[in-house]
Formats: sequence, structure tokens, C-alpha cells
Amino acid sequence: MKTEKFDVTGMTCSACSARVEKNINKTEGVIEANVNLLTNSMVVKYDDSLLSSKDIVKVVEDTGYGASSAEKKDGDLKETDSKSEIDEMKTRLIVSMVFAIPLFYIAMGHMLNWPLPGILLGVENSLIFAFTQFLLCIPVIIINSKYYKVGFKTLFTGSPNMDSLIAIGTSAAVAYGIYAIYKIGYGLGHMDMDMAMEFSMDLYFESAAVILALITLGKFLEARAKGRTSDAIRKLMDLSPKTALVERDGIEVEVPIEEVEIGDIIVVKPGQSVPVDGTIVFGNTSIDESMLTGESIPVEKKVGDKVTGASINKSGFFKFEAEKVGDDTTLAQIIRLVEEASSSKAPISKLADKISGVFVPIVIVIAVLATIVWLILGASFEFALSIGIAVLVISCPCALGLATPTAIMVGTGKGAENGILIKSAEALEIAHHVQTVVMDKTGTITEGKPKVTDLLTDGIDELEMLKIAASAEKGSEHPLADAIVEEAENLNLELYAVEEFEAIPGKGLRAIINNKVYYLGNLRLINEQGINIKNFEEKSNKFAEEGKTPLYFADTSSVLGIISVADVVKPTSEAAIKEFEAMGIEVVMLTGDNKKTAEAIRKQLNITRAVAEVLPQDKEREIRKIQEEGKKVAMIGDGINDAPALARADVGIAIGAGTDVAIESADVVLIRSDLLDAVTAVQLSKATIRNIKQNLFWAFIYNTVGIPLAAGVFYGILGWKLNPMFAGAAMSLSSVSVVSNALRLKFFKPVRAVKDGNGQANSQTINTGASHKDKEVDLSNERNNDKENIENEKNNKESGGSEMNKVLIVEGMTCGHCKAAVEKALKAVDGVENAVVDLEEKSAELTLNKEVSDDILTKAVTDAGYEVIEVK
Repeated sequence: MKTEKFDVTGMTCSACSARVEKNINKTEGVIEANVNLLTNSMVVKYDDSLLSSKDIVKVVEDTGYGASSAEKKDGDLKETDSKSEIDEMKTRLIVSMVFAIPLFYIAMGHMLNWPLPGILLGVENSLIFAFTQFLLCIPVIIINSKYYKVGFKTLFTGSPNMDSLIAIGTSAAVAYGIYAIYKIGYGLGHMDMDMAMEFSMDLYFESAAVILALITLGKFLEARAKGRTSDAIRKLMDLSPKTALVERDGIEVEVPIEEVEIGDIIVVKPGQSVPVDGTIVFGNTSIDESMLTGESIPVEKKVGDKVTGASINKSGFFKFEAEKVGDDTTLAQIIRLVEEASSSKAPISKLADKISGVFVPIVIVIAVLATIVWLILGASFEFALSIGIAVLVISCPCALGLATPTAIMVGTGKGAENGILIKSAEALEIAHHVQTVVMDKTGTITEGKPKVTDLLTDGIDELEMLKIAASAEKGSEHPLADAIVEEAENLNLELYAVEEFEAIPGKGLRAIINNKVYYLGNLRLINEQGINIKNFEEKSNKFAEEGKTPLYFADTSSVLGIISVADVVKPTSEAAIKEFEAMGIEVVMLTGDNKKTAEAIRKQLNITRAVAEVLPQDKEREIRKIQEEGKKVAMIGDGINDAPALARADVGIAIGAGTDVAIESADVVLIRSDLLDAVTAVQLSKATIRNIKQNLFWAFIYNTVGIPLAAGVFYGILGWKLNPMFAGAAMSLSSVSVVSNALRLKFFKPVRAVKDGNGQANSQTINTGASHKDKEVDLSNERNNDKENIENEKNNKESGGSEMNKVLIVEGMTCGHCKAAVEKALKAVDGVENAVVDLEEKSAELTLNKEVSDDILTKAVTDAGYEVIEVK
């Protein structure tokens, strides 16, 4: 049994790839074959005792395409092949346009009263007029000969596609044009000017050239999108360092990564990437594993802990023993998953190709039957032949060829205007079918970097504590230190000079500022120093439950406060999730972060399902599991760890601020890193597909009316026969109607289904990371508003109001955002008219318009993440 990969050339549509796959699968000895149109490749599992790779190549060639065994080269992912394909399509497009545009001008000029040279006007110049068009048409046909090779091959093998329709229609047009040139020459030679004039109007060269030029434009855009597919894997490979510092016989030696062996002791210095997977044998450090887990906060590592290749050593010097090298490393597995997911993604069957599979044979049958019927009825052979060719010419897919590319071009352009880069037509096609959206947490739902969320103090001013802490952390390399320093800078705090600084690995730091010793770190540091924690531990636990990291700030005797740091939710994430749910799309959150943090975010945003502590391969497996339920899945992510899942999903959507690898693995990129743009992308997809179907309708209305006319159905009754001017006008009208309809997409605007209380689109944001200066203003305003509201309620009672009141004592509220969350949760309860939270009193005063049980009110507050102590 053998599995081999092949490169396949000549495939231009989904019907091509389906035909190759079908023929390979029915070959004796083949177990399974998967053809990927996007990468022009095929993976075949076969019995090598019955078949050889040459036999498989021959089957592909007999089907009408080219094939060769894909040789794996070091890091070479056939970039030159994809580039040469794009260059070839670009050349074909330029040549086609250079000759097709003047040809169209000459052919249509006399009908549209455009100025033309005298040598092309009048019956005496009809042969020059016809032959000039023929000469301009020849280069377009030669440069696009691929359509004829593939089109006729697939026709003769019994599976006609869009290329077959193009080949037959344009061949018929050119053949009839050549026949007309002979008739013009005959007419001029025999002084039959009527014949010369009649046939000079019966030229279809411009139809053939324009159709080929427009189809080539669409193919060029496809080729350009396909050329980017291998970049993701190449960039993943670039993540791994090319060399490693290995300790051999007590000497540090730099060796190529390929020479690292299992059991080698590898040295890693601050700022370096970890070369392979292994276990620490010496030293302590903090490692940024966000490329694997997505977790934005670096992980503390000590002797005995595992480290993963391509993760980054943030601080500290350590040595580790190599355990997984080469193709066994976690990064190599991610690369393999991305490759497999990309190659197994089935190409989308284009509607136009499906239609052409039925339409082509029908048109051929109608053309042959029309010719035979007119011969039987006694018409001349020339008349009957012109009828048959007219049917083929008028059925040539000018409007059909425009139907999809024009809508796709306008749709992708509109996406770019809205900050959405759509990398392929396939992505636009599938997105409208999406039933489940899977989102990464870190960097997608959240900001992706830690920010200060809360300051809690006892015996010291909040800003003074932040000022001292930021002064101490200024010399630290830890990302949590960056968050504290950034917060102080945002508030324009002038930092103190640090007299002494000591980093305590895995615990925190000690600093002397203004001749006083301060500690900042975790609970272990406080306990080891024997510092009085006072009543802060319970509040610290509460922060931890909310997915925040609490840092204790203390002097030598007691804890003075807590600074909590967290990766905060983006302002528009909640609105986007609600919009998806309003569209009937299920939302699932996947994260490599811990369960506690994931659950806190899930509750905050009311997400139905969250899966935590997942590795890259687990994310890809989760996507596959949902797909096995028969659902179309969109994956939204930003990190390297999301690449396999992005590639596996039916539509991969990358956050623009994410890694290059995620962006390359995805089908859609959100430039503004705004989740609401993902909602817009799905809505744009629905609008574009609707537009394409309308375009196909108009394209076929033309054929429905034109074919009977061309076949001479009305000739016997009304004397109507296909007039070239009518054919030209009808074809133009069909094309214009298709293009005009596609341009309507320019007026697309995203619809926001979720409304706020005023009936406006919901623009409420969660701004957990607002600066503390803003918080102070917010709290001041909120307290004033609270007093006014409470005063109004008292006045209402005094004036005989019928409302009932309850007061809840709530624990865990520390800032204006906590206040807003509790008020929102309570106001959502049926029967609650108003809810006013007083942070100083830690109370929530409710105005009820009907009886509401204490249990329901308590549950609403608990679900929001806070604790009800008492209901009065």
C-alpha cells in the first residue's frame, strides 16, 4: 500500500477536478483519491503491487489533463510553479485585451456610429473589414488555446464543462466567420454586392475574442488567489530557528537544527526561540507559548517542565534535554495538519459549471437537430448550416461567463471597502452556508495582550500604588510588568527612581523606592515573606475566578493593595456574537487558555459553548467533529496555533492583527481585527450569491429567447431569422444587464439585527480595560447619577407610585464596569423596571413592576459573576 502526491495541470473548474477524481477512483488498485483544485494537486492511496505512479499519471492524461509525481524538496513548496502560472495567466490576459478591445470597436463601430477609418467602410471594403477582424482574432485564440485542448478533450470523454462550452461556441463563431470571408470574396469577385454586404454583417469574430478575454480575466483572478496557498506552510517553517546551541562534552556548539538528536542538552538564552521539544534540566524562565496555546501571558517554567519548539524564551537562561526532533516536533505536526486540511478541503462546485454540464449537450443536440430539420424541410445546405452555427454562436456563454466573476469582483471590492479581504471566490461561495462559527479567544474575542483592569487598595491611594508598582516594574521583562507600566504611562504618571531591584523568578519582584521596600507578585511571594495579607485573599480569589491575574502589592509588613491584570474583551465582541446568534448561527469559543479564564469570558459574553485548554491539533479535531455533524463551519482566529483549524474549516477567517501564518491559512482576513466584520463578511457572502443567481437567470433568459430564434422556430410562421445586429444587441443587453446587476452590490450595507432599547443597532461595548482616570470620572458621574435616581425613586414613592422595591447587597463589585454588568443583568429580569447600583454601599436598589422572587434576582447576579450576600 502506498500514498503518493501528484501535481495535476490543466484543471480550470470544479468539474475538471471532479472528473479526474472520478476516473482515478474507478481505476483498479486505487483505494482512495482526493483532488484539490486550489493547490492543483492530488493525493492517491493505491496498491503498488497492481499500479505504479506512471499508470496513475496515464489515467490523468487520458482524462484530458497533465500529471506528474510531486517531489518533496527542502522547504520548496513550488512557489515558482504558482508564480509561473500567475505570470502565464497575466500574459494571456494582456494579449487577449490588447487584441479584443480594438476588434470589438471595429466590429460594433458601424452599428453604434463610432468613427472608423474609411478603409473599413462600404461594401467595396467588406473583405478588408472582415479580414482585419480575423487577423485581430487569431492571437486571442492562439494565446487561449488551453480552453480548446481541455474543452474538446472533456467533451470527447463525456464530461463537458465550461471550457467545452467556450471551445464549441467560439470555434463555431470563428468557423462561420471564415466561411463568411469566403462568401464575401466570392460576392466581390462575381459582382454580387448584396452577398458581400450580407456576409460582412454575419461575422462573429468579436464575439469569440471578447468571450475568451472575459473568461481569461476571471481565470487570472483565480490563479492569483491560488498562488498564495503555500505561503502559510512556508511561514510556519520559518518559525523554527535554523540552528541550535547544543552542549557537547561541556562545550557549547552551534549546529544546524537538522543535526539535533534526541538526548542532546540544548542551551537557550533570553529572547531566543526554543529549537525543538524537550524538558528543562537547568534554570528558570518564562516562555511565550502564544503561538501554540494562544495564551497571551507567558508561562513560568522550572526544572522538569516541558518546553515546545518555536516558543520564545522571554527571560532567564535555561538548558533542556531534546525529546522530539525533526518531523516529531509539535511545530512539524502543525505544518502537517495545515497541509492535510488544505488538500482535503473539497473544491466548491460552481453553479455555472453544473449548468454547463447539462447545457452543452442540449445546445449541441439542438444545433444538430435544427440543421437536419431544415434540410428535411427542403432548405439549402447553406441555410441549414447557418442555422446550426447560429445556435452554437448565440449559446456561447458571454453573459454566463460574466455572471459569476463580475459579482465576485464587486463583492470582494465591497469587502475591501469594509475592511474585509476575501482571498478566493470559494470563500465567498461557502460563507453564506455557514451554520457554526468557532472563535479563538486570545486576540480574537479579546485584545490579545494583558491590561490593568482593577486597582484595589487599603491604606494607600490607587494612583500612588500604581505609580510605585510601575516604577518597580519598569526594569522587568515580564509582560504583566508591561501592562502596569503602560497603564501608568496612559495616566501620565511620573515614575520614581528605583534604588534597588530584584526579580524573584516565578513569584514577582522586590524593589526599594524612596528608602522603602516594596513587593509585587503572587500569593507565594507574600506567604514566603511572612507579610500580613489582611482581607485581600478572598478578593484575589474573586479576580482569579473572573479570569484575571491578581498581583499583590505590599510593603514589609502588610499587603497594601491588588493590581489585577487580564486580557480584556474587545469592544465589539459581544455585539458580534449576538449578531451571529440573531442570524441563527451557533457560536463556539475554543481556547488554549485555562478553564477558569475561558469560563469567565463565556459567562461575560453569554456564549453557549466554550472548549478550553485545547492544543492546535485539538482545535482542528473540534472543527472536524462539527463538520461530521453535517454543518458548515467558519473558524475565526489570529495565531499560529489556529492555522490547522483555519485550514480545516469550510471558511477560515483571520484577524488582521494576527500572525502571518494565520492570515495565509485563512480564506478571509479582517483588516480592522473587528469581530463585527466577520458578521459583515457572512452577510456580504449571502448578498453576492443571491446576485450571482440573479445574473445566471438573466444570462439564461437571453439563451432561452435567442436559441429558438437562432434555430429558425419563428421563420416559417413570422419569417424571423437570426439577424447579426439582433444577436449583437441581445448579447450586449444580456452582458450589460448582468454587469449592471452585479454593480448593485456596491450599495451593500451590513445589517445589524440586534437592537438596543431605542430601536437602534446595538453598539454597546464591553470596555474592561478603560484607563483608571476614565474610571474615576465614570465612578464620580455614576455616583451622582445614582443619587439622582434614588432621589427620584423616593419622590415617586411619596407621590403614591405603585412600584415595589428591593435592595440586594452584592459582593465582588470594584469598578464602574462591575456596576454596569450587575445593572444590566438585573434589568434583563422580567419584572425589574430599574436597577441602580451603589458601589460605595455595595448595593443594588431595584424598582419592580411585579413580584419577582429573591432566587431569580440572586441567580441573575450570580450568572453575571458576582455574589449576593443579602436581599432586603
